[in-house]
Amino acid sequence: MTAFTRALATSALTLLVAGTSMAADKGYVGIAMPTKSSARWISDGQSMVEQFEAAGYKTDLQYAEDDIPNQLAQIENMITKGVDVLVIAAIDGTTLSNALANAGAMDIEVVAYDRLIRGSGDVDYYATFDNFQVGVQQATTLVDGLKERFPDTKPWNVELFGGSPDDNNAYFFYDGAMSVLQPLIDAGDIAIPSGQTGMDTVGTLRWDGSVAQSRMDNLLSANYTGQRVNGVLSPYDGLSIGIISSLSGVGYGSGDDMPMPIVTGQDAEIPSIKAILRGDQYSTVFKDTRELARVTVGMVDALLGGGEPEINDTETYDNGVKTVPSFLLAPVAVTAENWEDVILGSGYYTRDQIE
Repeated sequence: MTAFTRALATSALTLLVAGTSMAADKGYVGIAMPTKSSARWISDGQSMVEQFEAAGYKTDLQYAEDDIPNQLAQIENMITKGVDVLVIAAIDGTTLSNALANAGAMDIEVVAYDRLIRGSGDVDYYATFDNFQVGVQQATTLVDGLKERFPDTKPWNVELFGGSPDDNNAYFFYDGAMSVLQPLIDAGDIAIPSGQTGMDTVGTLRWDGSVAQSRMDNLLSANYTGQRVNGVLSPYDGLSIGIISSLSGVGYGSGDDMPMPIVTGQDAEIPSIKAILRGDQYSTVFKDTRELARVTVGMVDALLGGGEPEINDTETYDNGVKTVPSFLLAPVAVTAENWEDVILGSGYYTRDQIE
């Protein structure tokens, strides 16, 4: 190598190192996720770390394993470390006010990630999916499945499950679903043999699949000794798998004389995609966490760069103190008919992961 080419190479290396250093100095982002018990949140965390670091940010990703004091301690530790931005998917969206007040006092920006943080004026923006539409899609596929699998049955016997009552999204899912189901209940096309409705009754704390399975066991033994259940509204795949286990345990899905009820879901987790292909679960709702991460990175870029983050909703998400400016992404309903186009076509999973 000549002296001239060595000099060029040295200059190029210096510029590369300098560029990397400058990129790494764009900011420090604390990412607080609720749990690793759901594959969905693992994917969210990985997507954000990859995209933030590719954009030149330092990250600190923490999972609290659905322990509220643990998440509070993690957030407080991030504040102490001097993060520039907090991205938080809250376990309980009502418990963070004091910690976020401390963040606000230190000019740390706060982005609520997919779960609205309630009771705080220190939430700057909210990145999520259209959660009401998620519920609409769940109920619509439920009704489609009932028509397909039980065309000669009326009324259809349906049971309702809700998400965790401490998660604001659970109410949007439920309300969206009931906007479709309630007219059919009023018309006598759908019956709720247990009589259990409303989030205060059908909610499932911490989205716990074992709790859903136990409740389904109780619903079946108390209400279905002389009749069959035709459908179950489930707002999340982790609950759906527990519900299906309960149904299978008493013989549903074992033959033509006892078909599996129509069971919905959300998050397109691999066990549920496989269950859809087996015919045990009818549908799920796909929410591309890579896109949610992209929106969140864009918000942070704008916040730290002195710009205005892109939003498309300024009315829906009132957290009790303020209406939080939000960006809502579109969810996609998934059934056996379109799973290849949606799931494989998007590159979210590979065929080997599913089949």
